Amino acid sequence: MFSVFSFLFTALVLLIMSSVKIINEYERAVIFRLGNLIGAKGPGIIIVIPVIDKMVRVDTRIETLDVRPQDIITRDNVTIKVNAVVYFRVLDPAKAVNEATNYLLATSELSQTTLRSVVGQVELDTLLSEREAVNHRLADILDQQTEPWGVKVSNVEVKQVDLPVEMQRAMAKQAEAERERRAKVIAAEGELQASEKLGAAAAVMEKNPISVQLRYLQTLAEMSNENTTNTIIPFPMELFKGLMPKEYFNVVKAEPKDV
Repeated sequence: MFSVFSFLFTALVLLIMSSVKIINEYERAVIFRLGNLIGAKGPGIIIVIPVIDKMVRVDTRIETLDVRPQDIITRDNVTIKVNAVVYFRVLDPAKAVNEATNYLLATSELSQTTLRSVVGQVELDTLLSEREAVNHRLADILDQQTEPWGVKVSNVEVKQVDLPVEMQRAMAKQAEAERERRAKVIAAEGELQASEKLGAAAAVMEKNPISVQLRYLQTLAEMSNENTTNTIIPFPMELFKGLMPKEYFNVVKAEPKDV
């Protein structure tokens, strides 16, 4: 009699222990009772009736999904290889278990097809220069399609775009030509600014003739500091007016003759 009581007591203790489940803060327990969906429970301690209830644990933390590289033809007929990463989490555990056989696999396959579809509709330059806009478009499409599964796609990032070798060479030549163009434009703008400054300086010297003499003396001082054997010193012609005939200093304008 005592052995039967001990057996029943032990069985009861084991039954109670198997019924008690501890659900972590980042988990939810989806309960099916006799095949019917009861709902999601947790976190904390919950009671699951053995044999009658079935429990499925669902992680509600953010999941990181790597989308394997895809060979895609862009809108301008360039074949590229693109991969991406998708960040999502389960908002409704009951839907995630009840609406999809495997929501992780379903989200992965949907991410691959959506990546091919979206990248195939844009040109290569748009993909490279406006990648943030492409990421937002991918995230919006995935979020709308995974909402019935209780899955929320928070972000999608295109990680790497591999270009053909021929396209890399063409882009390198284009970048080099662009750099040369910018260098020529900068040089032309520098020449224009220098000419404007020289014109302003000439106007100042015209109003103040003494500034020409000061500039002449400064030039002589600079030439004397150079290590040269020969120095050419120009003299203004006005210094020789008293030594040379006046006709050398008169400029005669020749009138055109009638033909």
